Amino acid sequence: MTTNNGLLLIDKPKGLTSHDVVAHVRKVMNEQRVGHAGTLDPMATGLLVLAVGPSTRLLRFAQSETKRYEGVVTFGVRTDSLDADGEVLERQEVPALTAQVVNAEAATMLGNLSQIPPMVSALKIKGKRLHVLAREGVVVEREPRDITIQSFTLAPTSRPDEWTFDVTCSVGTYVRVLLSDLAERLGTIGHLSALRRLSSGPHDVQKALSFDQLDQRVAAGETVLQPPRTFTTQLEEIVVSEDEERRLRMGQRVALAAPVSDEIAALNAHGGLVAVLHRRGETWQPDVVLPLEETIERG
Repeated sequence: MTTNNGLLLIDKPKGLTSHDVVAHVRKVMNEQRVGHAGTLDPMATGLLVLAVGPSTRLLRFAQSETKRYEGVVTFGVRTDSLDADGEVLERQEVPALTAQVVNAEAATMLGNLSQIPPMVSALKIKGKRLHVLAREGVVVEREPRDITIQSFTLAPTSRPDEWTFDVTCSVGTYVRVLLSDLAERLGTIGHLSALRRLSSGPHDVQKALSFDQLDQRVAAGETVLQPPRTFTTQLEEIVVSEDEERRLRMGQRVALAAPVSDEIAALNAHGGLVAVLHRRGETWQPDVVLPLEETIERG
Protein backbone atom coordinates (compact mmCIF):
# COMPACT_ATOMS: atom_id res chain seq x y z
CA MET A 1 0.00 0.00 0.00
CA THR A 2 1.45 3.37 -0.96
CA THR A 3 1.14 6.68 0.78
CA ASN A 4 1.70 10.33 -0.05
CA ASN A 5 5.27 11.45 -0.60
CA GLY A 6 6.44 14.53 -2.48
CA LEU A 7 6.17 18.24 -3.11
CA LEU A 8 2.84 20.08 -3.30
CA LEU A 9 2.29 23.61 -4.59
CA ILE A 10 -0.76 25.45 -3.26
CA ASP A 11 -2.12 28.86 -4.28
CA LYS A 12 -3.03 30.17 -0.83
CA PRO A 13 -6.23 32.22 -0.65
CA LYS A 14 -6.49 35.44 1.32
CA GLY A 15 -7.58 35.23 4.94
CA LEU A 16 -5.95 31.90 5.81
CA THR A 17 -2.73 31.29 7.69
CA SER A 18 -0.07 28.96 6.34
CA HIS A 19 -1.00 26.60 9.20
CA ASP A 20 -4.61 26.61 7.97
CA VAL A 21 -3.37 25.41 4.58
CA VAL A 22 -1.34 22.62 6.19
CA ALA A 23 -4.40 21.54 8.20
CA HIS A 24 -6.54 21.43 5.06
CA VAL A 25 -3.98 19.34 3.16
CA ARG A 26 -3.67 16.93 6.09
CA LYS A 27 -7.41 16.38 6.09
CA VAL A 28 -7.89 16.08 2.33
CA MET A 29 -4.91 13.79 1.79
CA ASN A 30 -5.31 11.83 5.03
CA GLU A 31 -1.67 12.45 5.85
CA GLN A 32 -0.38 13.93 9.11
CA ARG A 33 3.16 14.54 7.83
CA VAL A 34 2.70 17.86 6.06
CA GLY A 35 4.92 20.94 6.38
CA HIS A 36 5.44 24.20 4.52
CA ALA A 37 8.41 26.34 3.49
CA GLY A 38 8.13 30.10 3.77
CA THR A 39 5.21 31.45 5.79
CA LEU A 40 2.63 33.69 4.14
CA ASP A 41 0.66 36.13 6.30
CA PRO A 42 -3.16 35.79 6.26
CA MET A 43 -3.57 38.88 4.04
CA ALA A 44 -1.18 37.46 1.43
CA THR A 45 -2.05 35.10 -1.39
CA GLY A 46 -0.01 32.98 -3.75
CA LEU A 47 2.54 30.22 -3.76
CA LEU A 48 3.01 28.05 -0.70
CA VAL A 49 5.47 25.17 -1.06
CA LEU A 50 4.56 22.11 0.98
CA ALA A 51 6.14 18.74 1.64
CA VAL A 52 3.94 15.71 2.19
CA GLY A 53 4.86 12.42 3.83
CA PRO A 54 8.54 11.41 4.15
CA SER A 55 9.48 14.40 1.96
CA THR A 56 8.97 16.69 4.97
CA ARG A 57 12.59 15.78 5.76
CA LEU A 58 13.58 17.67 2.61
CA LEU A 59 11.86 20.95 3.47
CA ARG A 60 15.15 22.70 4.26
CA PHE A 61 15.98 22.69 0.56
CA ALA A 62 12.88 24.82 -0.17
CA GLN A 63 13.29 27.22 2.76
CA SER A 64 16.34 29.06 1.45
CA GLU A 65 15.00 29.83 -1.99
CA THR A 66 14.74 33.28 -3.61
CA LYS A 67 11.17 34.62 -3.62
CA ARG A 68 9.30 36.86 -6.06
CA TYR A 69 6.26 38.93 -5.04
CA GLU A 70 3.85 41.41 -6.54
CA GLY A 71 1.44 43.64 -4.69
CA VAL A 72 0.29 47.12 -3.80
CA VAL A 73 1.80 49.75 -1.52
CA THR A 74 -0.30 52.60 -0.14
CA PHE A 75 1.61 55.79 0.58
CA GLY A 76 0.52 58.37 3.15
CA VAL A 77 -0.68 55.89 5.79
CA ARG A 78 1.41 54.05 8.39
CA THR A 79 0.10 51.09 10.39
CA ASP A 80 1.54 49.35 13.45
CA SER A 81 2.14 46.15 11.46
CA LEU A 82 3.26 47.96 8.29
CA ASP A 83 0.47 46.21 6.37
CA ALA A 84 -3.27 46.52 5.83
CA ASP A 85 -4.11 44.22 8.76
CA GLY A 86 -2.68 46.70 11.28
CA GLU A 87 -4.07 49.70 13.11
CA VAL A 88 -3.55 53.08 11.48
CA LEU A 89 -1.00 55.12 13.43
CA GLU A 90 -0.40 58.12 11.18
CA ARG A 91 -1.52 59.82 8.00
CA GLN A 92 0.47 62.23 5.84
CA GLU A 93 0.09 64.04 2.58
CA VAL A 94 1.61 62.16 -0.33
CA PRO A 95 4.07 64.22 -2.36
CA ALA A 96 3.80 64.29 -6.13
CA LEU A 97 5.50 61.12 -7.32
CA THR A 98 6.48 60.06 -10.80
CA ALA A 99 7.45 56.60 -12.02
CA GLN A 100 10.94 57.89 -12.74
CA VAL A 101 11.41 59.25 -9.23
CA VAL A 102 9.94 56.21 -7.47
CA ASN A 103 11.88 53.64 -9.49
CA ALA A 104 15.10 55.62 -9.21
CA GLU A 105 14.78 55.44 -5.43
CA ALA A 106 13.83 51.75 -5.55
CA ALA A 107 16.95 51.08 -7.63
CA THR A 108 19.12 52.38 -4.77
CA MET A 109 17.79 49.51 -2.64
CA LEU A 110 19.06 46.77 -4.94
CA GLY A 111 21.80 44.47 -3.74
CA ASN A 112 22.71 43.68 -0.13
CA LEU A 113 20.75 45.45 2.60
CA SER A 114 20.42 45.30 6.37
CA GLN A 115 16.82 45.05 7.54
CA ILE A 116 15.31 45.20 11.04
CA PRO A 117 12.39 42.75 11.45
CA PRO A 118 9.07 44.38 12.43
CA MET A 119 7.64 43.96 15.91
CA VAL A 120 4.45 42.49 14.47
CA SER A 121 5.99 39.28 13.12
CA ALA A 122 6.29 35.59 13.92
CA LEU A 123 9.98 35.92 14.76
CA LYS A 124 10.85 34.56 18.21
CA ILE A 125 13.04 36.31 20.78
CA LYS A 126 13.79 34.39 23.96
CA GLY A 127 11.08 31.91 23.08
CA LYS A 128 8.29 34.43 22.58
CA ARG A 129 6.93 35.59 19.23
CA LEU A 130 7.28 39.28 18.51
CA HIS A 131 3.62 39.77 17.58
CA VAL A 132 2.62 38.48 21.03
CA LEU A 133 4.94 40.99 22.69
CA ALA A 134 3.62 43.74 20.41
CA ARG A 135 0.03 43.04 21.51
CA GLU A 136 1.23 43.43 25.11
CA GLY A 137 2.70 46.82 24.25
CA VAL A 138 6.25 45.55 24.62
CA VAL A 139 8.90 46.69 22.16
CA VAL A 140 12.21 44.81 22.15
CA GLU A 141 15.44 45.39 20.28
CA ARG A 142 15.71 43.29 17.12
CA GLU A 143 18.95 42.33 15.48
CA PRO A 144 19.18 43.48 11.85
CA ARG A 145 19.40 40.74 9.25
CA ASP A 146 21.20 40.72 5.93
CA ILE A 147 18.97 40.44 2.87
CA THR A 148 19.44 40.76 -0.89
CA ILE A 149 17.10 42.55 -3.30
CA GLN A 150 17.61 41.30 -6.85
CA SER A 151 14.93 43.41 -8.55
CA PHE A 152 12.45 46.05 -7.36
CA THR A 153 10.14 48.03 -9.64
CA LEU A 154 6.91 49.99 -9.14
CA ALA A 155 4.16 51.38 -11.36
CA PRO A 156 1.45 53.99 -10.66
CA THR A 157 -2.27 53.18 -10.49
CA SER A 158 -5.31 55.40 -10.96
CA ARG A 159 -4.88 56.53 -7.34
CA PRO A 160 -1.89 58.79 -6.55
CA ASP A 161 -1.35 57.10 -3.19
CA GLU A 162 -1.36 53.51 -4.51
CA TRP A 163 1.43 51.91 -6.52
CA THR A 164 1.89 48.34 -7.69
CA PHE A 165 5.27 46.67 -7.18
CA ASP A 166 7.25 43.62 -8.25
CA VAL A 167 10.18 42.46 -6.13
CA THR A 168 12.57 39.51 -6.17
CA CYS A 169 14.38 39.03 -2.86
CA SER A 170 16.26 36.63 -0.66
CA VAL A 171 14.68 34.45 1.99
CA GLY A 172 14.01 36.34 5.22
CA THR A 173 13.06 39.60 3.53
CA TYR A 174 10.09 41.45 5.01
CA VAL A 175 8.47 43.08 1.99
CA ARG A 176 6.38 45.38 4.20
CA VAL A 177 9.55 46.72 5.82
CA LEU A 178 11.11 47.22 2.38
CA LEU A 179 8.09 49.26 1.26
CA SER A 180 7.99 51.28 4.47
CA ASP A 181 11.67 52.12 4.04
CA LEU A 182 11.04 53.12 0.43
CA ALA A 183 8.22 55.42 1.52
CA GLU A 184 10.55 57.19 3.95
CA ARG A 185 13.13 57.65 1.19
CA LEU A 186 10.39 59.26 -0.90
CA GLY A 187 9.56 61.70 1.88
CA THR A 188 6.37 60.06 3.11
CA ILE A 189 5.06 57.00 4.97
CA GLY A 190 3.39 53.87 3.65
CA HIS A 191 2.19 50.33 4.21
CA LEU A 192 1.72 47.09 2.31
CA SER A 193 -1.91 46.80 1.20
CA ALA A 194 -1.76 43.67 -1.01
CA LEU A 195 0.79 40.89 -1.49
CA ARG A 196 1.00 37.84 -3.73
CA ARG A 197 3.92 35.38 -3.92
CA LEU A 198 4.62 34.50 -7.54
CA SER A 199 7.54 32.12 -7.14
CA SER A 200 9.93 30.46 -4.74
CA GLY A 201 13.13 29.21 -6.28
CA PRO A 202 12.18 27.15 -9.36
CA HIS A 203 8.55 26.80 -8.24
CA ASP A 204 5.90 29.04 -9.85
CA VAL A 205 2.39 29.88 -8.67
CA GLN A 206 1.06 29.10 -12.15
CA LYS A 207 1.67 25.43 -11.37
CA ALA A 208 0.02 25.62 -7.95
CA LEU A 209 -3.40 24.20 -7.09
CA SER A 210 -6.30 26.05 -5.51
CA PHE A 211 -8.15 24.35 -2.64
CA ASP A 212 -10.96 23.37 -5.01
CA GLN A 213 -8.55 21.88 -7.53
CA LEU A 214 -6.74 19.96 -4.78
CA ASP A 215 -9.98 18.59 -3.36
CA GLN A 216 -11.31 17.54 -6.77
CA ARG A 217 -8.12 15.85 -7.93
CA VAL A 218 -7.60 13.95 -4.68
CA ALA A 219 -11.24 12.80 -4.75
CA ALA A 220 -10.75 11.60 -8.33
CA GLY A 221 -7.62 9.68 -7.36
CA GLU A 222 -5.35 11.89 -9.47
CA THR A 223 -1.72 12.63 -8.61
CA VAL A 224 -1.20 16.06 -7.04
CA LEU A 225 2.36 15.63 -5.80
CA GLN A 226 5.64 16.17 -7.55
CA PRO A 227 8.33 13.54 -6.75
CA PRO A 228 10.73 14.04 -3.80
CA ARG A 229 13.54 14.61 -6.29
CA THR A 230 11.93 18.01 -7.02
CA PHE A 231 13.23 19.30 -3.69
CA THR A 232 16.89 18.66 -4.47
CA THR A 233 17.27 19.91 -8.04
CA GLN A 234 19.93 22.39 -6.87
CA LEU A 235 22.19 19.54 -5.71
CA GLU A 236 24.68 17.68 -7.84
CA GLU A 237 23.08 14.35 -8.80
CA ILE A 238 24.64 10.91 -9.22
CA VAL A 239 23.00 7.63 -10.19
CA VAL A 240 23.90 4.75 -7.88
CA SER A 241 23.90 1.03 -8.59
CA GLU A 242 21.41 -1.41 -7.07
CA ASP A 243 24.03 -2.57 -4.57
CA GLU A 244 24.90 1.03 -3.62
CA GLU A 245 21.21 1.83 -3.24
CA ARG A 246 20.73 -1.17 -0.96
CA ARG A 247 23.67 -0.14 1.19
CA LEU A 248 22.52 3.48 1.40
CA ARG A 249 19.05 2.39 2.50
CA MET A 250 20.75 0.45 5.31
CA GLY A 251 22.56 3.64 6.39
CA GLN A 252 25.95 2.47 5.16
CA ARG A 253 28.60 4.67 3.56
CA VAL A 254 29.54 4.16 -0.07
CA ALA A 255 32.51 5.18 -2.23
CA LEU A 256 31.47 7.14 -5.32
CA ALA A 257 33.51 8.46 -8.21
CA ALA A 258 33.40 12.00 -9.61
CA PRO A 259 31.25 14.11 -7.23
CA VAL A 260 32.85 17.48 -6.51
CA SER A 261 30.28 18.83 -4.04
CA ASP A 262 30.13 18.06 -0.33
CA GLU A 263 26.39 17.34 -0.51
CA ILE A 264 24.78 15.40 -3.36
CA ALA A 265 21.53 13.69 -4.33
CA ALA A 266 21.74 9.97 -4.98
CA LEU A 267 19.25 8.68 -7.57
CA ASN A 268 18.42 5.14 -8.59
CA ALA A 269 18.18 3.88 -12.15
CA HIS A 270 14.52 4.90 -12.29
CA GLY A 271 15.31 8.52 -11.38
CA GLY A 272 13.89 8.25 -7.87
CA LEU A 273 15.61 10.02 -4.99
CA VAL A 274 17.33 7.47 -2.79
CA ALA A 275 19.13 9.74 -0.35
CA VAL A 276 20.92 13.01 0.29
CA LEU A 277 24.59 12.26 0.94
CA HIS A 278 27.40 14.15 2.69
CA ARG A 279 31.08 13.66 2.01
CA ARG A 280 32.93 11.85 4.78
CA GLY A 281 36.57 11.69 3.72
CA GLU A 282 36.74 9.33 0.74
CA THR A 283 33.20 7.99 1.24
CA TRP A 284 29.65 9.31 1.28
CA GLN A 285 27.34 9.10 4.30
CA PRO A 286 23.53 9.06 3.81
CA ASP A 287 22.01 12.00 5.67
CA VAL A 288 18.37 11.74 4.57
CA VAL A 289 17.20 8.40 3.18
CA LEU A 290 13.91 8.26 1.28
CA PRO A 291 11.79 5.08 1.31
CA LEU A 292 11.10 3.32 -1.97
CA GLU A 293 8.41 5.49 -3.49
CA GLU A 294 6.27 2.62 -4.66
CA THR A 295 6.39 0.69 -1.35
CA ILE A 296 6.02 3.36 1.33
CA GLU A 297 3.58 2.19 3.97
CA ARG A 298 1.07 4.58 5.50
CA GLY A 299 1.95 5.38 9.10
